[in-house]
Amino acid sequence: MKIALCQINTTVGDFDGNVAKIGEFLDRARAAHCGLAVFPELALTGYPPRDLLERPGFLKKAAQALQAVAGKSRGIAALVGTVVPNPGTGNPLFNAAVLVMDGRVLETRHKTLLPNYDVFDEDRYFEPAREAQEPLALGGLRIGVTICEDIWNHPAGLSRKLYDLDPVADLAARKCDLVVNLSASPFHLAKSEMREEVARQAARKLHCPVLLCNLVGGNDELVFDGSSLALDAEGRLGARAKDFEEDLLVVEAPNPSATVAPTSGETEALYRALVLGTRDYVTKCGFRQVLVGLSGGIDSALVAALAAEALGPDNVLGVTMPSPFSSKGSVDDSAALAKALGIRFEKIPLTPLYEQSLASLKPSFEGKAPDLTEENLQARLRGLLLMALSNKFLRLVLSTGNKSELSMGYCTLYGDMCGGLAVISDLLKTQVYELARHANRNGAVIPEAVFTKAPSAELRPDQKDQDSLPPYKTLDGILRRHLEKNKTAAEIISEGFDAETVGWVLKTLDLSEYKRRQMAPGLKVTPKAFGVGRRIPIAQKYREA
Repeated sequence: MKIALCQINTTVGDFDGNVAKIGEFLDRARAAHCGLAVFPELALTGYPPRDLLERPGFLKKAAQALQAVAGKSRGIAALVGTVVPNPGTGNPLFNAAVLVMDGRVLETRHKTLLPNYDVFDEDRYFEPAREAQEPLALGGLRIGVTICEDIWNHPAGLSRKLYDLDPVADLAARKCDLVVNLSASPFHLAKSEMREEVARQAARKLHCPVLLCNLVGGNDELVFDGSSLALDAEGRLGARAKDFEEDLLVVEAPNPSATVAPTSGETEALYRALVLGTRDYVTKCGFRQVLVGLSGGIDSALVAALAAEALGPDNVLGVTMPSPFSSKGSVDDSAALAKALGIRFEKIPLTPLYEQSLASLKPSFEGKAPDLTEENLQARLRGLLLMALSNKFLRLVLSTGNKSELSMGYCTLYGDMCGGLAVISDLLKTQVYELARHANRNGAVIPEAVFTKAPSAELRPDQKDQDSLPPYKTLDGILRRHLEKNKTAAEIISEGFDAETVGWVLKTLDLSEYKRRQMAPGLKVTPKAFGVGRRIPIAQKYREA
């Protein structure tokens, strides 16, 4: 039997759109003479639906959508991810895979393992499967059904099991001909390799092929890379779908073998994830056009390049707002960037606003020397102008702060933090430079001067980032170890970092939490991003020793 892994891009709550997309891929699978089409986890509702699952109207539409998909399944079976009611005690819903064919709902299988870590909180909504899930009988095959986390009982690289239950072991005892996995596994660096290894371990434990159909696209902070795959009973890769785009991967069961699409390298994967996440966030939120404040620095240059690729240059406006401390080079570099990208460009002088604001505040500031207040005032005036343009022309503002700056509070509330999406908030400064070079892979769009100038907020004369921050290579090394690998201060110091610097960085990181709580949603591309999945109290006294 031919099986189609339907790697689709869904939108949370867009039941008509999701049903239409499923119908389109069913038509393609039927044309390829497939007997079964497999769709991602919660494909009908979109993933993650979060507290929409508490709304009766949402659940009613999900049930209606399932019937609509069943009506589109003439001559082909389809396994579709959705939610179904729990008639018993516990949480009111099951995360389910439903088998439909020829207008009827035939079988339902429930998810067993409900993750409650990182960005996941599924046990808030769902009840786990109450018994081992029997294989489906279809086309003369015994097909085991798992849903995403069900095959992650003991993933490679972890020293401990995550769950007492093991759906893979239960299915192995039931002698399946193959096992399918409906997945909504979000992207982060090295995630596709990890996912493939988890599927490989499952295949070897099951002694049968494993077919994994993963979601693709962006929903809020999360980006899904697709990369659906098929492995044989020995865990050898037989087929792989494209990454970061929709795809239909057709394999023959029970010996899956087809095209193995190449995977993107680390830098390319990061870039494509941010392009996809930006495009989907903007368009799924109902916008067509965006706005970027151009400072002449590397961060805003990269955000503008990503936006132009995601939405098309015609839909991006770059605005430079020179203050009394802006260098001519920064203004010129912003103009050159806009021209190279083909985006619209405007220059709105900040100096008159700044001087008038100082004049208005002069009586209140009497006897006080200039300090950070005047620097932040410039940033907030820029935010005011960007948000005015956003309101007037319905353009979503993309903020340009990176993870290094946000970690240290090197950002201004209601200033450079203004915006609807923080595109590069999960990129350390050193990664920003790497991706900016990648943006020039097909020809220079980011001027060379942007790479070579010393980073500066240009909010006072001759200001440089390194006046108040450690060198970015040092800072990023500390932050990567602490944020993404959860290493203690002592462990970081033991790797050769200066003890005083480590202590200052970790203390400043904690003290800046209140700012990050107010930042725009940021696209998650590392194992531990600010925002979703990281829950640090603001009012707390704990400090890393």
